[in-house]
Amino acid sequence: MILILEADLGEQSPIFQQLLTHLRGFSGIHFRVHQEQGAEQVLSEIYLIGDTKPLRIEDMEALPGVERAVRVSREYRLLGRHTGDQRTHGFDYNGVRFSQDNLNVFAGLCAVDTPEHVEQMLRALQENGQVCTRMGAYKPRTSPYAFQGHGKDCLPWVFELAGKYDMRVIAMEILHESHMDEIREALEKTGHPTGVMLQIGTRNTQNFELLKAVGRQQELPVLLKRGFGITLEESLNAAEYLASEGNTKVVFGLRGMKTNLGDPHRNFVDFAQVPVVKRLTRMPVCIDPSHSVGSRDAGPDGIMDVFHVTAQGVVAGANMILVDFHPDPATALVDGPQALLLKELPWFLEDVRLARETYEERKLLATAQTPI
Repeated sequence: MILILEADLGEQSPIFQQLLTHLRGFSGIHFRVHQEQGAEQVLSEIYLIGDTKPLRIEDMEALPGVERAVRVSREYRLLGRHTGDQRTHGFDYNGVRFSQDNLNVFAGLCAVDTPEHVEQMLRALQENGQVCTRMGAYKPRTSPYAFQGHGKDCLPWVFELAGKYDMRVIAMEILHESHMDEIREALEKTGHPTGVMLQIGTRNTQNFELLKAVGRQQELPVLLKRGFGITLEESLNAAEYLASEGNTKVVFGLRGMKTNLGDPHRNFVDFAQVPVVKRLTRMPVCIDPSHSVGSRDAGPDGIMDVFHVTAQGVVAGANMILVDFHPDPATALVDGPQALLLKELPWFLEDVRLARETYEERKLLATAQTPI
């Protein structure tokens, strides 16, 4: 059960302490307090864990300081959308809003290679009005002999260039708890010119110790990609590991499923589950068309498959797009064949705008319908 407290009810207030004293008297139930800083106020929730079935909603809402009580109806308690739960969820990070109601594009290099390429990429993004990007410093590779990324050595100049071109958030995958520390140290040393969204890749979706370590810090938001060989339910529970440790600033990423049924695409595109994730949880949903498709192939209409699947995800209500671009894909150290060209960035963004406009019109159409 979740107790939603009155706005700005501080932990030191007599009402708050009175409520905690009352909850400590419940046998077989323990609780956890979670506070989230909203745009204008601090929002507090208390999660009751244990046998809460005997507790009546009416009785819990009558407790001092409690505005509303919600009975948990899904295994992923903190990030799930529960029966009768009308709470909205979203978060602001470094001036960028992430929620189920908006859309952010993270175009950039799958793997950081040279300062020149990074600067060309960031300049193109700024010229096209973008404030977010993706930059891979740590790269998980199937072969131990493949390029593993420049790691912490590239972080200072990547962050400084991001600040130069006013990039507010960089999506950056980490593979180990130490990478998170290296990122925070580099941000500190460079004066926080940008922000970082930690990315947990598909290979680490069930690396539970890494999830718990990332969840214990609440400074940096997290993009968790779906595991490519597990069920959606298992991946949603992986996201809950982050929230259970305290970090609810989580975006859920769909990146395609590992199966030959998706051939000739690199992975079977799973973007039809964008509305499913939004219905089951309160997390913003990201799509990754580059790693789903894995090529620059185009149909007879002249539109690349990457554009088509991006539009499919956006029309379905996606809130974030992670997409590969590169100034010179032929020299890219990772995933060059799937990278879009910088000259294609305006086209891509306009195609995304059209798809988002269609989604908004579809929402209006649905709202106008008379319930059966």
